[in-house]
Amino acid sequence: MHPLFEKASGLTETIIGAAIEVHRDKGPGLIESIYEWCLTEELKIRKLSYANQKPVKITYKGAVKKEDLRFDILVENCLLIEAKAVTKILPIHKAQLLSYMKLLDMPVGLLINFSEMKLTDGVHRLILPGSNNP
Repeated sequence: MHPLFEKASGLTETIIGAAIEVHRDKGPGLIESIYEWCLTEELKIRKLSYANQKPVKITYKGAVKKEDLRFDILVENCLLIEAKAVTKILPIHKAQLLSYMKLLDMPVGLLINFSEMKLTDGVHRLILPGSNNP
């Protein structure tokens, strides 16, 4: 089991609650950066540590490159959030989050689409393969 899996899993409900609060206040129809900013403000209110828009380091067979890939929000150094404001979540959105999770070695990720009328319809919880195996 990934050493951060239980901590990340335990945060899931709190993060979804924070996203619901943002959605309740702002509604659908805005751009992603607004939702991301509001969500970071809500995380501050809930006293959760986070980092956002940090570059992702790429390693390949011993070589290292800092690429202009930036994750949306990393909460408590264990759960990655990808905020979207799109008509429909596509497989590439999930693939993007999973790729970031692999690069950062994060066991759990939340893909949150703020364009849904009911936010919970736009929440997708992803688990890094093997993270929840004992």
